[in-house]
Amino acid sequence: MLVREPAVAGMFYPDHEAACRSELDDVLGGATSLPAVGGQILGGIVPHAGWICSGAVAGKVFAALRKDPPETVVLLGAVHYPIGPAAAMFGGGAWRTPIGSVAIDAELAEAVLDRCELVLHDPEAHRAEHSIEVQVPFIRRLLPQARLLPIMVPPGDNCPKVGEEVAEAVRQLGRKVAYVGSTDLTHYGPRYRFTPQGLGRRGVAWAKQVNDRRMLDLILAMRAEEVVEEAQAHLNACGSGAVSATIAACRRSGAERAVLLEHTNSAETLAHIEPGEPSDAVGYAAVVFTRGDSPPQPQA
Repeated sequence: MLVREPAVAGMFYPDHEAACRSELDDVLGGATSLPAVGGQILGGIVPHAGWICSGAVAGKVFAALRKDPPETVVLLGAVHYPIGPAAAMFGGGAWRTPIGSVAIDAELAEAVLDRCELVLHDPEAHRAEHSIEVQVPFIRRLLPQARLLPIMVPPGDNCPKVGEEVAEAVRQLGRKVAYVGSTDLTHYGPRYRFTPQGLGRRGVAWAKQVNDRRMLDLILAMRAEEVVEEAQAHLNACGSGAVSATIAACRRSGAERAVLLEHTNSAETLAHIEPGEPSDAVGYAAVVFTRGDSPPQPQA
């Protein structure tokens, strides 16, 4: 059986079972105070940094999915290593985590590959990528019956079509799924060679309040076709392809609105460890896409 072994366990999150479970407990502590989300959750957007930075943010989306658990989570990931223009699927076997393995939905994988020429079965492309891997233990812990379909989506004009075609394959198969897209937001500071508003607190605040917000406004309006161009112009999402495809898949599945669960950055989440003037920061957001019922008031 094809098994994808952890590549960043011990770096982005613990590589031993007891420590992994303990840190999951820690980062999921804040997920008990989720804002009310009306309707059925069809998917969401999560960050993919180390758990100490963004695990509590990502955990809110997976915790929200427990209300009506999906049969399969389609994880659409950012691409940090060159893979070519096509989306890359890991279409069989399982993904191993320190707390157990999550099975791949091979039947859905086959249906997607049969339908969508923009998606290729390419397990090797996933070997070192972390954007999907750091989410899988959340699925194992919070949605233990769910299967997984990992797809890396490079940015391009066809990203909305990728999402739409995946959603159509899901519809034809009759599978109950959640689509989760993985991205961080603005990478600001000298470490990332991006300082258009200067160094220190002022620049970090601009990155969150202005540059991140440009991307979040598109996500919350579910404007999948504009996400990639926005990210390329303003460097405010490293997983714009995944975001675009996720929004399109959720729209095709009937999503009517998006709800922001949290928006923060690494300067805020690490302030208890690294107090003082921040020099660098990466933005993180948790968003869910829903249909039905009246919308709740989103968090600011």
